[in-house]
Amino acid sequence: MSQPTTRLTVAQALVRFLSAQYTERDGVRHRLIAGTWGIFGHGNVAGIGQALLEYGDVMPYHQGRNEQAMVHAAVGHARQLDRLSAQAVTTSIGPGATNLVTGAALATINRLPVLLLPGDYFASHAPDPLLQQLEHPVEFDVSVNDTLRPVSRYFDRITRPEALVPSALNAMRVLADPADTGAVTLALPQDVQAEAYDWPEEFFAERVWRVRRPAPDPAELADAVRAVRAAERPLIVAGGGVHHSRAESALRAFVEATGVPVASTQAGKGALRHDHPADLGGVGHTGTAVADDLARTADLVIGLGTRYTDFTTASGTLFQNPDVRFLNLNITGLDAHKLAARTLVCDARAGLDALTEALAGHRVAAAYEAEYRAGKERWERVVEAAYRADDEDAVPTQTQVLGALDAVVGDDDVVINAAGSLPGDLHKLWRARSPRQYHLEYGYSCMGYEIPAGIGVQQAAPDTVVWSLVGDGTYLMNPTEIVTAVQEGLPVNLVLIQNHGYASIGGLSESVGGERFGTAYRFRSADGTFGGAPLPVDLAANAASLGMEVLRAKTVRELRAALAAARASSRPTCVYVETDPASTAPGAEAWWDVPVAATATRAPALRAREDYDRQVAGRRRHL
Repeated sequence: MSQPTTRLTVAQALVRFLSAQYTERDGVRHRLIAGTWGIFGHGNVAGIGQALLEYGDVMPYHQGRNEQAMVHAAVGHARQLDRLSAQAVTTSIGPGATNLVTGAALATINRLPVLLLPGDYFASHAPDPLLQQLEHPVEFDVSVNDTLRPVSRYFDRITRPEALVPSALNAMRVLADPADTGAVTLALPQDVQAEAYDWPEEFFAERVWRVRRPAPDPAELADAVRAVRAAERPLIVAGGGVHHSRAESALRAFVEATGVPVASTQAGKGALRHDHPADLGGVGHTGTAVADDLARTADLVIGLGTRYTDFTTASGTLFQNPDVRFLNLNITGLDAHKLAARTLVCDARAGLDALTEALAGHRVAAAYEAEYRAGKERWERVVEAAYRADDEDAVPTQTQVLGALDAVVGDDDVVINAAGSLPGDLHKLWRARSPRQYHLEYGYSCMGYEIPAGIGVQQAAPDTVVWSLVGDGTYLMNPTEIVTAVQEGLPVNLVLIQNHGYASIGGLSESVGGERFGTAYRFRSADGTFGGAPLPVDLAANAASLGMEVLRAKTVRELRAALAAARASSRPTCVYVETDPASTAPGAEAWWDVPVAATATRAPALRAREDYDRQVAGRRRHL
């Protein structure tokens, strides 16, 4: 008996297939591909473009302005929904496709799902070469889309219609797998997109991909329990995996049963509410004094859903106890085995529940609890000092901007940031009140992420107040999705902070002997340096020209009023503020290894190298 079929183009079949895919975890179902972002050109306009028009009733379409930004929006959406729902992104061939690379890298590094559907050359090679085609002299099957291979968790080029069936299923498998997810690329030759084929009806049946919660191995669990019981100064480093697993309640239960304190990475902040007695705030180069002081003396570091890095966790320089050992609970073996750790390869919530039960009756010493609670109280006074504005009519500093925002946000508002000096100030100072409030992309620290990510978060959680915090440097990288927010009627709030230059990299440049070279937005002086007056740019006017309501604030008092007005607004709103460039943020609490020139003639570089040689002597390899 023949199998029932439906005749559709490859693009139509793909869109119809995607509309019937679901994830399910803990009995709750989500659309796996909730919508498709697209910018059309030759390579996708007559294929995927026509298919999205044909099936607009089942596959929402969102118009973007920049291909990289579309991926950022999709990533923001996926993170807000704990990786249980993703979005697709379609582009033309050529520059439209290569513009995806940065966004794809960001998605894969952060372990966040996004489906990329770039157009490609003709599989038949009938027009050869066609417009925007890369002509490789010896590998004729290579196209510019091959740049997406190293930054994708799964890649395929669909050169025949029937090849779509196994490839589409594999793509969904990877997107829905918490241990394997990231960017998935299906490169679509434009002639194949438009080709008709008789598809088995089963291909379009509703399909549910269950998101697993793998339990810990009994032997690994027993080892972990022994390690925790033997530790006198254990410290949890909570990463993004706690959020992705929705393990916040399990973490709180573990902490309240054992008394083990929690420091958090940029991705993990908010795993405990900021006012929990065991929440010590951020860890690493931008960590709090209390968290980093405990990290230096910890004899057991328990990594929960973190992949560790040289910056966010200062992995090679911070953990200085000669006897320190690591216990890593992670859903991926790659991350669990880092730093020569004991491993607990499992879902974060399942693993924490099992550890809490197995450690029944165990608690850290009262003196240790008293120590870290006193440190937390001292740090809270540092936060208050950084936020405080004694003169309401003065120009605010950057930390006072955060203090004004802290006074306005609701518990469930989402604050988004990614690059510049703001991530450091936020990691040290922000008081996260709910698990999703603190949304920092620091796996790739990509300038230009904040505005499109705000759109993705707003799409995922329409009733949530969203704040995209953007410095002048990152704003100039990618402001165009403001138009998309206006077009879609998404009331994203943009806090645009103008300090006339790259404050973060300027500070780093100064510390490594670079003398802030090339880090300011200023006129070129007579000596060839960029030390003249600030450029006469008006970023607020630019935001207004793209359709945003703009509120300008010159003082702390005006800033508080503008933020309150923005939060009450039902349309995309920008609060623009020029800040006092003087830093009022606490300094770095851990050393970051950034190599300094070994030979130089300028005095700042020579001094920086002397300091580097002293610091690098303390670097460790944890074996």
